[in-house]
Amino acid sequence: MRASTRSTLLGAMFLMATSSIGPGFITQTTTFTAQLGAAFAFAIVVSIVVDIALQLNVWRVIGVSGRRAQELGNLTLPGLGWVMAAFVLVGGLVFNVGNVSGAGLGTDAMLGLDPRIGGAISAVIAIAIFLSKRAGVAMDRIVVVLGLVMIVLTVGIAVTSSPPVGEALRNVVLPEEVRFLAITTLIGGTIGGYITFAGAHRLLDSGVSGPERVRDITRSSVTGIVITGVMRVVLFLAVLGVVAGGATLSADNPPASAFEQAAGEVGLRVFGVVFWAAAITSVIGASYTSVSFITSRTRTLERARTLLVVAFIVVTTTAFVVVGAAPATLLVFAGAFNGLLLPLAIGVMLWVAWRRPDLLQGYRYPRGLLVVGGLAWLLTIYLAVRSFDGVVGLFTG
Repeated sequence: MRASTRSTLLGAMFLMATSSIGPGFITQTTTFTAQLGAAFAFAIVVSIVVDIALQLNVWRVIGVSGRRAQELGNLTLPGLGWVMAAFVLVGGLVFNVGNVSGAGLGTDAMLGLDPRIGGAISAVIAIAIFLSKRAGVAMDRIVVVLGLVMIVLTVGIAVTSSPPVGEALRNVVLPEEVRFLAITTLIGGTIGGYITFAGAHRLLDSGVSGPERVRDITRSSVTGIVITGVMRVVLFLAVLGVVAGGATLSADNPPASAFEQAAGEVGLRVFGVVFWAAAITSVIGASYTSVSFITSRTRTLERARTLLVVAFIVVTTTAFVVVGAAPATLLVFAGAFNGLLLPLAIGVMLWVAWRRPDLLQGYRYPRGLLVVGGLAWLLTIYLAVRSFDGVVGLFTG
């Protein structure tokens, strides 16, 4: 495999993984670990298995067909792709305000900067990456480097906190408590909304597509989820060591509290770096993927796409600087949009795999993979209902 191809595949894997590992991912993992302790290990393993089943199908259909998700949607049912694009754009805009906010919180913990200033500086860095002459290469490299930084630093905190690894391993097989809500929340947070398509769309833009690239596409999709899983596991172990030792995490900022209690002042600074890295890579992933849903890979000029990405970042950063954070009500709405998008998008991918071989360039789709994807798709329907309940709750009390 050529070095350029290897770099492209690695960049797509990490774009998907780092898009998943955002501020919400870190807070979510910390909160559930504090609630469930070692039993949370079971939920993590189940969510990784389901994520792999879904991503294998999404990446393979998009990669083999050589078409973006919204293009496949429009070919399945005219206008459906634009509905998918609207869901991604609305969810991406709102959640990117949260990502910029997370970058600001990270710089605050890392350097003591005002979160608004830190968020604005982080947004400028993201814009500079997209405006560079070799933006694609720059994006690939930055998400790989920051992804590895997050994992390595979190491993260091996990070692310091001395978690009960044996107890966690035992709970993978024989969990003391199974909380379905935790599993579905992890799945929605890992592959919800734009995240599902980040890596696959990046592969297409890099020229990796077609039946002859199935092996590369498959390996990339699985590895991307595994990278996300590794980060989830080491973060879980880092927090588990703290709570197992009897510490109580601060309700205001559980992850910062966990890192600080594990390694003191150094731990707090490490949290700042990890949180900032998670946030800025999510800013990059959300901006890139959201714009990929409203542009054409073949008919939109590269310069126009870049300007749209920059505008996306500027709008969300301005909203954060003015408001301070994405309002909770908007986050609930955006979560509902993401929850509705997932079964719709997965359904389109499975339909193409099952009934539209003409879009797969003669590729014979594995029936076993289709069945596994179908079972995972049923779970996404549950996620959609659950997220929609959040919107209903806004109007009923």
